[in-house]
Amino acid sequence: MKFTVLTLFPDIVRAYFENSIMARAVKKDIIAYDLVNIRDFAHDKHQTCDDGTYGGGAGQLMLCEPLGEALDSVGAKRKTVIYLTPSGKQFTQAKAKELSCKDELIFICGRYEGIDQRIIDTYVDEEISIGDYVMSSGEVAATVVIDTVYRLIDGVINSESLEEESYCGGLLEYPQYTRPPVYKGLEVPEVLLSGNHEEIRKWRLRKRILKTFRNRPDMIVSARLNGQLSEEAEKMIEEITEQTSVKYNKPKRRKKKPANPNPKED
Repeated sequence: MKFTVLTLFPDIVRAYFENSIMARAVKKDIIAYDLVNIRDFAHDKHQTCDDGTYGGGAGQLMLCEPLGEALDSVGAKRKTVIYLTPSGKQFTQAKAKELSCKDELIFICGRYEGIDQRIIDTYVDEEISIGDYVMSSGEVAATVVIDTVYRLIDGVINSESLEEESYCGGLLEYPQYTRPPVYKGLEVPEVLLSGNHEEIRKWRLRKRILKTFRNRPDMIVSARLNGQLSEEAEKMIEEITEQTSVKYNKPKRRKKKPANPNPKED
């Protein structure tokens, strides 16, 4: 798979491709990448790529011509072009899986107030947001999407590592532990040291459900509606729901102390 990134600051993205698991994937030719400096297509000696907006208002907007020519140079109209923007559709694991099936993705990294709408209308296939917040760097947003997508490609990461991750099967990931067995008085759960793989599997499933209930209850609702959960998981949810209902809907009432029949006079 190839990632092509159009940016005003290629060095920000280059460091990502040259380190860690991504660097190994590039070395193995599983991943290819191209960093296109939009300033190389500017029309003046100062490599100007931004200007004020029509209609007034604060901030600058990226110019059409340099960005459009940069997109033309990589054959953007024949490929999938993604623009990272806070006003795009929310990025999800499901979208990452969908994008991982593409042969090439082109990312436009916005800066300033963003890019001219005519570039979006002419070239962009998808506008994606990585969250409900605003950043100054489209480069950081692009690397978030790229990192989520490339690890799903065959040969990058052991497939077993992807099976019980957060968002797989509609649940978050279970807690994990490593050495030492006791740290600051906190012990690794005994079941994980038992060697009983079936009990470990059940413990992990229950912990996934409990964590999802605590952090993302909306995922439980969605997973049940979509039929993503196993019969075993559904049974655990029923048990947890019942226990939680008893705990929170029927709180113990504090007994009132009987009134003192002979209160002391002041």
